Amino acid sequence: MSDNMMHDLIRNQVESNDVILFMKGTPQFPQCGFSGRVVQILDHLGVNFVGVNVLENGELREGIKSFSNWPTIPQLYIKGEFVGGCDIVTEMFQQGELKQHLENKGIQTS
Repeated sequence: MSDNMMHDLIRNQVESNDVILFMKGTPQFPQCGFSGRVVQILDHLGVNFVGVNVLENGELREGIKSFSNWPTIPQLYIKGEFVGGCDIVTEMFQQGELKQHLENKGIQTS
């Protein structure tokens, strides 16, 4: 699959889901600590989200990195906007910014 086709596929997923996490593993069974931490944060906030396992597809794993111009997984998108990886999400959560950002975008939290 070409990069453009992969980017179109990713763009469609990002635009079709309010909160989407490209991660290693699944929300039920994260396969790396960083992905697991972001899942825990989203679960703690009570956010409904879609997890996409990049380990199932090497082209997707590389495609998401070039799509976002971000070298690491996981990657969180909210309402089509790239938020960041584990460090950024963790920092935003600890400072209360992630909950506020979600609510500003119309995403329900607990």
